[in-house]
Amino acid sequence: MNTRNIRKICILVFIRFFFLTYLLPAKNGEEPTIQFLLEVVEILTNYVRKTFDRSTKVLDFHHPHQLLEGMEGFNLELSDQPESLEQILVDCRDTLKFTYEIAPVFVLMEQLTLKKMREIIGWTNGDGDGLFSPGGAISNMYSVMVARYKYFPEVKTKGMSAAPRLVLFTSEHSHYSIKKAGAVLGFGKENVILLKTDERGRVIPADLEAKIIDAKQKGYVPLFVNATAGTTVYGAFDPINDIADICEKYNLWLHVDGAWGGGLLMSRKHRHKLSGIERANSVTWNPHKMMGVPLQCSAILVREKGILQGCNSMCAGYLFQPDKQYDVTYDTGDKAIQCGRHVDIFKFWLMWKAKGTIGFEQHIDRCLELSEYLYNKIKNREGYEMVFEGQPQHTNVCFWYIPPSLRVMPHGDKRREKLHMVAPKIKAMMMECGTTMVGYQPQGDKVNFFRMVVSNHAVTKSDIDFLIDEIERLGHDL
Repeated sequence: MNTRNIRKICILVFIRFFFLTYLLPAKNGEEPTIQFLLEVVEILTNYVRKTFDRSTKVLDFHHPHQLLEGMEGFNLELSDQPESLEQILVDCRDTLKFTYEIAPVFVLMEQLTLKKMREIIGWTNGDGDGLFSPGGAISNMYSVMVARYKYFPEVKTKGMSAAPRLVLFTSEHSHYSIKKAGAVLGFGKENVILLKTDERGRVIPADLEAKIIDAKQKGYVPLFVNATAGTTVYGAFDPINDIADICEKYNLWLHVDGAWGGGLLMSRKHRHKLSGIERANSVTWNPHKMMGVPLQCSAILVREKGILQGCNSMCAGYLFQPDKQYDVTYDTGDKAIQCGRHVDIFKFWLMWKAKGTIGFEQHIDRCLELSEYLYNKIKNREGYEMVFEGQPQHTNVCFWYIPPSLRVMPHGDKRREKLHMVAPKIKAMMMECGTTMVGYQPQGDKVNFFRMVVSNHAVTKSDIDFLIDEIERLGHDL
């Protein structure tokens, strides 16, 4: 074995045994995390001090082999003080991440954190693949791309003419990004088949199977099913296990869009709402939504390792040389559609280190408790009607406020017309007064209703009380 191979093995062993333990988020956000954060602040302030001292000649971080002068103790193999590079690269030079040599610490952080997320989903040993993307819409598009590549890889070279008429299935309450993916990727909106839901916005599995059979009888080829974990409006969780049974029966790709509801996997109390997610082929999970991570931070997670690379790689010779001195599987840019990507991992990793898994769990549980408090306050309160019966599955609380003038009006078109204008008028007055703001929208045949969503654990019960009082104050005379 030559010296070069020995060196490569040593680097990989070091990465796996040191960084796997050091870079993984702490479990409980315990006392050592405080010391860690203080060290990061000290490193950053030292760097800022050096930057203003022109005699130090700190180099621009444009070339991997010139990173050495950025901070004492740093070297290309990351054998010392990996935390010294994190905030420097992100905030001071906004590094793009596509090869290991350009952003070594961030590549490792991303791989390790994605592995942890896959473990939480329930995939064996956290195996699989994944990427951080600009948002849930792009993550969902990745899922459709890899599903098509899995069953019809020739489309990558020959285009959609190499495939039969493929159809996708998703809930009528699902996010519009699934339809957008169908349009962008050449399936066509007509080939995105919408599934019926129950009164709470959950997919009816029998309708899925019936529409799969109908599509096959028409000569179409069912390819992909999207199950939503936390719909945008109702916060509904589709029955993943029932959907997975059907997907396995007909050999379809199952994707779970957990952009909004994926954070509940961090909660032992609420993760049962995503029961069966471990059976999915791919999952979208947006930490920048329910978990409160700053934008942008969205992950596409895939159970099959290597399929992202196969689907998207173009092997650009000026970036992705196969004969580099390190394991080129760490060059993640070729499996992304963007190549160079913004570093989205650092803030998430740092929050996880600071809060711990328990801290995220407390955040999730608190938000659900606050939404339950709102629901319990208004479900039997005079002047309020819930959009659907029963406690919401997520933090989405959907309701109508009925002004006194409408409470005595008989149900009919005239009342519906007037009620349709109540939420927009109250919201407009809220914004003019500058007191608060809450969203509204129609859904299907339902007129405009309020949709109050809690994703900030700093909200208090007094804030909820104020919202109710403000709605009643502004809406009383409508």
